[in-house]
Amino acid sequence: MTKAEIQQVKLRFGIIGNNAALMRAIDIAIQVAPTDLSVLITGESGVGKESFPQIIHQYSRRKHGQYIAVNCGAIPEGTIDSELFGHEKGAFTGAVSERKGYFGEANGGTIFLDEVGELPLPTQARLLRVLESGEFIKVGSSKVEKTDVRIVAATNVNLRQAIADGRFREDLFYRLNTVPIQIPPLRERGEDVVLLFRKFASDFADKYHMPAIQLVDDARQMLMAYAWPGNVRQLKNITEQISIIETNRDITADILRNYLPEQDNMQHLPALSGKRDKSFGSEREILYQVLFDMRQDVTELKKLVHEIMSERGTAPAENRGSTAPYYPQTTAYQTPAGMVPASVESNVPTIIRQPVKQPSPVDADIQDTEEYVEESLSLDDVEKEMIRKALEKHHGKRKSAAQDLNISERTLYRKIKEYGLD
Repeated sequence: MTKAEIQQVKLRFGIIGNNAALMRAIDIAIQVAPTDLSVLITGESGVGKESFPQIIHQYSRRKHGQYIAVNCGAIPEGTIDSELFGHEKGAFTGAVSERKGYFGEANGGTIFLDEVGELPLPTQARLLRVLESGEFIKVGSSKVEKTDVRIVAATNVNLRQAIADGRFREDLFYRLNTVPIQIPPLRERGEDVVLLFRKFASDFADKYHMPAIQLVDDARQMLMAYAWPGNVRQLKNITEQISIIETNRDITADILRNYLPEQDNMQHLPALSGKRDKSFGSEREILYQVLFDMRQDVTELKKLVHEIMSERGTAPAENRGSTAPYYPQTTAYQTPAGMVPASVESNVPTIIRQPVKQPSPVDADIQDTEEYVEESLSLDDVEKEMIRKALEKHHGKRKSAAQDLNISERTLYRKIKEYGLD
């Protein structure tokens, strides 16, 4: 493809940027479109993967057929087979009529399976059969049906790690990954960040009937240096915030800094994502880490309270006069800060270990040690509260809440039902 042809595709589908890796991804999408090969699109959340299945569909012989986009992570595990393959009347409680399903509806067209890494294993087996033979069976039926569907899948999950963990079928991976397309993260796209900012600023100026915001030089450099863990989606949200809130339309680095989360804090996110790829027993350990971070200030406050108690003589006699603060039922652990149990049974009371600073004796060298405070805490209560707060924070938007908690939408949906948070 020539640069002019790729530029035409970018204009048609609203893709902004000139990064070489992005241009390569567009080129591959156009080249593979006339074939019926399966395509697997990979990249971090928020990079814009959803545009590429549309390019593939519109430049294929199927462009006059149905194009159906399915978010696999947003469909509950108990109903996803019915959604994809259909069901017979009476197949299960609530099946009051026959349903065709997406693979039946999209016959002769294209299905885009977003977040394909979230599919349960039984559904993966059904999908593999469609890819191999074009055959599927409705839920509650014994009749084999045929479909002629082009499948394009996308994921931000490391599927090779998921295969190693037993969460994704290896044979399905190779069927989907006939042609791989990798979308680069925003932090690797250089000047594209500034181009995207200008485009979003112009769009919001039109939307809200106000002058467009502009970046001064120091703000432009800051924008390009930032890591953008949320990629294009995060950049768009921040541009909208600044457009609405700031009265000064010339945005300096000092102004921009107020809208960019601290990168030191954001560095925790890749680490958590990496753990999630390890089969987290699963999102519980993520919640532990988040809870651990949130309780830092609370622990320091408790320390101060216990010191006051000790000074007033309300601590046990053996603790009075000690240089160390009094902590009820405290046990010291010589383990790395932030360690959490590798796996936790849901019906077992859980221990949260929290580091606090041990004061040094006056006549000794200043030396920091760590002491861990044990507190019995119901994990289900913690999990329920974390989910409730995430939903409140994002005004009930489950997709945003799931991203905040680093779990899938399907898992969040299940937890909402389990804890009665509808």
